[in-house]
Amino acid sequence: MAKTITSKYDVAEHLRTPEEMAAYLEACLEEANGDAAFIAKALGDIARAKGMAQVARDAGLSRESLYKALSGERSPSFDTILKVIRALGFELHAQAVPAESGKAQRGA
Repeated sequence: MAKTITSKYDVAEHLRTPEEMAAYLEACLEEANGDAAFIAKALGDIARAKGMAQVARDAGLSRESLYKALSGERSPSFDTILKVIRALGFELHAQAVPAESGKAQRGA
């Protein structure tokens, strides 16, 4: 029987267009359930797809600090998140949650 060789899946290799990157981030935001480190990891995936060095320059951060902030092992500051979002070419928007959904999320 032949051995099956596998490799680690890297989502960054599949994020080729700004639309794919935005859709990926949107999906991660929906799945995060309040986990800031999860969102940071998603932003890290997108940053790697775009080129971490360029994103770091555009965000005004060192490449090393950007890797650490977006590793998914910590929750970076909101200031860092905003810088990265801008550097990636995204905008942050707010949307009102329907009253019924809001009650369910607050435990009412």
